[in-house]
Amino acid sequence: MTRRQTESRRGATVVEFAITAPIFFLFLMAAFEFGWLNVMRHTANNAAYQAARHVIVPGATSAEAVAKAQSVLNAVGARNAKVTVSPSTITTQTDQVTVTVEIPVNDNALIVPRFSRNLTLRSSSTLRTERAK
Repeated sequence: MTRRQTESRRGATVVEFAITAPIFFLFLMAAFEFGWLNVMRHTANNAAYQAARHVIVPGATSAEAVAKAQSVLNAVGARNAKVTVSPSTITTQTDQVTVTVEIPVNDNALIVPRFSRNLTLRSSSTLRTERAK
């Protein structure tokens, strides 16, 4: 290959890179974003389960369940997560407890949250209490 042929090929390589690079980086950023959303979804599942498990024992309160869920969510830095416990007042007559965790995707997306407006990751866990009847 002569020197002249390699110089003309160099221009074609730049054009090919200019066409393919944006597509490659788009796929790369999408992979990071979906991976992070999967981490958030898994953390919401784990937070709901751990909080429900913590509150089914005798003497536990719904405030303790919310604190437990928030501590799990804080491990990944989930912002503006909402934790609800049903029933809100747990008595000796309570048969089961449901903990729901909601994480707004808009506030927790890594890259531009433009495509995830108004989406919420929801996870719920219902467990029977360990209270004697």
